[in-house]
Amino acid sequence: MSVDGTIGIRVNGEHRRVRGGLTIAALAEEELGLVPARLAVERNLEVVPRAQLGETIVEDGDELEIVHFVGGGDHQPAVVEDSWNVAGRTYRSRLIVGTGKYKDFEQNAAAVAASGAEIVTVAVRRVNVSDPKAPMLTDYIDPKKVTYLPNTAGCFTAEEAIRTLRLAREAGGWDLVKLEVLGEARTLYPDMVETIRATEILAREGFLPMVYCVDDPIAAKRLEDAGAVAIMPLGAPIGSGLGIQNRVTIRLIVEGTSLPVLVDAGVGTASDAAVAMELGCTGVLMNTAIAEARDPIMMAGAMKSAVEAGRAAYLAGRMGRRMYADPSSPLAGLI
Repeated sequence: MSVDGTIGIRVNGEHRRVRGGLTIAALAEEELGLVPARLAVERNLEVVPRAQLGETIVEDGDELEIVHFVGGGDHQPAVVEDSWNVAGRTYRSRLIVGTGKYKDFEQNAAAVAASGAEIVTVAVRRVNVSDPKAPMLTDYIDPKKVTYLPNTAGCFTAEEAIRTLRLAREAGGWDLVKLEVLGEARTLYPDMVETIRATEILAREGFLPMVYCVDDPIAAKRLEDAGAVAIMPLGAPIGSGLGIQNRVTIRLIVEGTSLPVLVDAGVGTASDAAVAMELGCTGVLMNTAIAEARDPIMMAGAMKSAVEAGRAAYLAGRMGRRMYADPSSPLAGLI
């Protein structure tokens, strides 16, 4: 149990943080708005008798499957599993979130839970040897339940980035990584020469680099050829919140590569995330937009909804743009 009294569980495949000490019946009623008498519950692959739902305590790490009966002919459209893949790994959430700028680890963990993200980026930093018992991110966000994506934030040369990721792999066994090599501190724009060079070296060493890059379709293609497993073009400068500044080039990157494309940097609010998804991007990565919101937890939930809505709109196919008005109602037969 964390210091805020919450525990991490999975309910029907989704990670949640809930108040510790809840029974399964209380979880169903208070957290999920369900009627326990109408449910069947499996806990860690074992069915819990309905008579015991009110006395069985939910514990940290529990995996619950909750089912009920539905009509066999309810004519509801089949739900298509809209997952995505990177380097042979499958994810359902198309939102990746960062772990910087939060007021504390507790808030960070709550935001991750609200976002539904299955991947979080983590910076590689020195251990605080003066206080080895200081709280660590892993105390709040379990790397066994959420994929940690080590990144090279703050690296300005290929050598710095490669060294950082070698240490990350040694520390946690990670080979799926996020590579960014910055050109200079004012804009935090990527140095593409160094980025491509680092991608080639990392790929040869068995890393699976997801690569932050400029919004340039030619550079994106070169990264694919160099061994990148995902292309992550910026929408606007890191931390700016300006939204996607060049929809044309983002769309060209999506059309020109077979790799996942995730907008990385520049998202400021939910509509920016929806735009990225409507352009056909595989997903969106963000940190500041959530962490610096007035209510980070609420914003995390808004971003989750925006990514899902933008993806649905892309799959549905938007109407064509017209130069002139086209009435919704027929004009023939007017009185």
